[in-house]
Amino acid sequence: MNFSIQSLYNWYRSTIRNPKYRWWLILGSLLYLFSPIDIAPDFIPVVGLLDDGVILTLLVSEISQMLAARLKSRNDETVTESSVDEPSTINSDTVDVKAVPIK
Repeated sequence: MNFSIQSLYNWYRSTIRNPKYRWWLILGSLLYLFSPIDIAPDFIPVVGLLDDGVILTLLVSEISQMLAARLKSRNDETVTESSVDEPSTINSDTVDVKAVPIK
């Protein structure tokens, strides 16, 4: 069995983005954080808090990415609705720029 941290991370990301299992994974992550039963017990100085920190970081980052995508899609919908309502008005103050990252 091929087990790695990357495969576990990919499973977590794909599962939390699935609407069917999203709330179960969020609830399970929160229960894991507040449960006294851990992979590494919390009374061990560094390692005990490290596993909780990793789960909390994954949970917060994935939820924030989902919320950002939802807000962006909501803003895109309002922009398209407003442009459909008034197609003849063009805002000359807006400049469309293609951004390219510099390495």
